[in-house]
Amino acid sequence: MLKAGLVSVTFRQLSPQQIISLCVEAGLSGIEWGGDIHVPHGDMARAVKVAEYTQGAGLEVVSYGSYYRADSDEAVPNTFTKVLETALALGAPSIRIWAGNKGSGQASVAYWNGVVETIRRDADQAGQVGISLCLEHHGNTLTDTAGSTLALLDAIHHPNVRTYWQPSFNQTPADRLEELSSLLPWLRHLHVFQWNGVERKPLEEGQEEWIPYLRTASAKGEHLGRYALLEFVQEDEPEYLLRDAKVLRGWIGKISESNNT
Repeated sequence: MLKAGLVSVTFRQLSPQQIISLCVEAGLSGIEWGGDIHVPHGDMARAVKVAEYTQGAGLEVVSYGSYYRADSDEAVPNTFTKVLETALALGAPSIRIWAGNKGSGQASVAYWNGVVETIRRDADQAGQVGISLCLEHHGNTLTDTAGSTLALLDAIHHPNVRTYWQPSFNQTPADRLEELSSLLPWLRHLHVFQWNGVERKPLEEGQEEWIPYLRTASAKGEHLGRYALLEFVQEDEPEYLLRDAKVLRGWIGKISESNNT
């Protein structure tokens, strides 16, 4: 069964305590904490406190959204070690990373191979302390398409590496669903939002798209504790999170009921 959660960077203007209170009010189950502001790399005291606050509120630390780029030209072991140590202090079971800083169509073979080796090294290091790595499905990285993501996962060939999914703006709903289905064996979590181009919309307007996405994501991996994580709500307003969280929880509940009948 899917769980509903929040990506903390949705509200960069709020403190961790405010985000936790908002998630409790919204009936969400967990939080992916961002490494750019809420739990900065290397701030162990902050990571421990945020973990205590999160667990004390009855919420799960879903993952650490590190914004670390496994770039063959820039990534060095000490940088990832700081990220990993922070995730460990936070109690995060996984770390979300970006696969370099070049789109798959612009990357040379040498660059591609460098990213592969960097991720393998990082996955080995994280696996030693029981933390997995998850690739961000995002533009201007080597995981900008389903095909490139699958190729990268195949090249890395590491049991400790999985992927996220989020809808791409330049695809039809049918193409997005096919893409999600192809990534399902490696899928860890989903980022959930409803945009019309660059305009953020109420999540309920995406019902015809999102229910099939969520149903597909719930077809396998229930044992993984897979999350549908809300991100980038309308106008960055907490009140709109409450609205969208209610919609998302309702969809997940209906899918769970249908799966059990």
